[in-house]
Amino acid sequence: MTASTSDHSAPEPPRPEPVLDAASLTALRAPAVRRLLALRAQRLLTRAHVHTTAQCLNVSDRTVWRWLADATAAPQSAAHPGARRAERFEITSEIRVLLAYWHGNASAVHRELVARARAAADTEPSEETDTSTNIDPGSRPAASVPGGAPPASVPLLDPVPSLSTFLRALRRDTTPGERVGYRGGPDATRALDVFAKRPRTWRNHVWEADHVQAPLRVDADGDLVAPYVTWFIDCATKAITGLAVTPGPPTRASILAALRSAVLRCEPYGPFGGLPEQVRFDRGKDFLSRTVSAALTALDADLTVLPPYSPHLKGTVENLNLNASRMLFAALPGYTPKKKKPDRRPDRRPDGPPMSFEAFTEQLLAWVAWWNTEHHPDALNGTTPLQAWQADPTPLNDIPAQDVWSFTLEDDGRLRAITSHGVRFQGRDYIADWMTGQAGRDVTVRFMPHHDHEIEVCDPSGRHLGTAHLADAATPEQLSALRQARSRRARRLRAEAKAAEKLRRDRFAPATVPQKARRLDALTSSQADHELSRDAARDLSELALPDLIPPAAPPAHWRTPPALAAPQPAPTSCDAPATEPPAPPSHSDERKP
Repeated sequence: MTASTSDHSAPEPPRPEPVLDAASLTALRAPAVRRLLALRAQRLLTRAHVHTTAQCLNVSDRTVWRWLADATAAPQSAAHPGARRAERFEITSEIRVLLAYWHGNASAVHRELVARARAAADTEPSEETDTSTNIDPGSRPAASVPGGAPPASVPLLDPVPSLSTFLRALRRDTTPGERVGYRGGPDATRALDVFAKRPRTWRNHVWEADHVQAPLRVDADGDLVAPYVTWFIDCATKAITGLAVTPGPPTRASILAALRSAVLRCEPYGPFGGLPEQVRFDRGKDFLSRTVSAALTALDADLTVLPPYSPHLKGTVENLNLNASRMLFAALPGYTPKKKKPDRRPDRRPDGPPMSFEAFTEQLLAWVAWWNTEHHPDALNGTTPLQAWQADPTPLNDIPAQDVWSFTLEDDGRLRAITSHGVRFQGRDYIADWMTGQAGRDVTVRFMPHHDHEIEVCDPSGRHLGTAHLADAATPEQLSALRQARSRRARRLRAEAKAAEKLRRDRFAPATVPQKARRLDALTSSQADHELSRDAARDLSELALPDLIPPAAPPAHWRTPPALAAPQPAPTSCDAPATEPPAPPSHSDERKP
């Protein structure tokens, strides 16, 4: 007895791999169960028999015991042990709707199913009730779950399965992605989806572009800002062809600068580059701008704008963003891991001295050089991006640097003239020394977005004439003082807005029983009258029209301009004076001898 107890408590050894196929194992279930039933009838059945049968059929001992119990309760089930029963509980479409209603809370759905069955049982008249009594069955209170769905949308099950059976059916009839989708919404199922890999092509066939924010802050001219990196990557060789770093949020100028460095193969760029055949990016408003689309179209590249919320469709650049965060940004000072839910309060200032923007750019360029020349991505089978690029025999399509420069600038399409003050652009004058002697010449202006300190001047045919700089530019001291003044004004406005919101805020008393909301706005009558009178006086001052009544005419002896002099009414015969009054002496008459 002791030996059998110790054998039962010991963990079961792992089952060996089945020798027969699944169909043969299923066919052997019925003879095995009949043999075990015969041994039970002879009182010779032991755990060893069950364990040996379970190992031969590649099932657990508990499954064999359940087959024996089913065959004892229903002898017809011995012909097909373990077969699916028609009365087995399954998750229906109505229950799926309830799961979506409760956001995946299976226990709450089961409670609502039980409450619906109890309500139906309470409303049915019992056999012992006297039929002569006039009792409305629907007048009895029905059990309900607080916050539950309407009873009409809850299916009536007879009988209601137990919670363990309901959870087992839920795990059997739904996929993990569906259960995650009930809890977190359709977007949460993307983590459990399976995505295919695109076939590897050739260099410069497809590029992908994206922005990534470095999870740290750098010192940019005295301000702590989070830098952004805009880069292009070749999908075939995993080579970073070009990039641009922007202190703060990027713009279309960042994309144009990164595109220029990606296309050119001369120093200090190269050896990666050339004209791409296709460029993929998401639906960022800067990528969809007219300037970026015109630049890529001029470079004869096909644009592929991906649908929203589909980062898996540009997995190469998304993987680059993840690797940059793990391999580079995590080792830099001031690194702060990204949070799933951003806090309302801004990040506190780092304890140590922050990196300068120049040092961050230097570290990033060094990491990009390491990625292109020494890193071995798994998709390249042990080669570096540089080796894969050099081993690819696909010819490269280069473009002169001056053409790339002209394609990656914006043109407003207007024809201007060089005046004595230079070129007028966006309400400001731009001058250069090469404009000497060219006043009156018609030119066009090309410019980099948001770079308003200089412009590029071309003739109407597109030939570059030179660079013009902003005339009468503010000094660095003036710009610093202006930024400080703007900061003070912004802080003052925020403080005033916060104080106004505090006046507008309504507070309510907490409640422990169902009652109407009660405001906590106790004031004395004198305080209320004072505030109302002050608001009334302010409203009247805003409605005042000081120029509604014109001022009176100046006296006749004042010397006023003819335009301001009041017109004199023409004298009538009734009130005309006998003699005209003498005119006042003028200064010119007084100076006469």
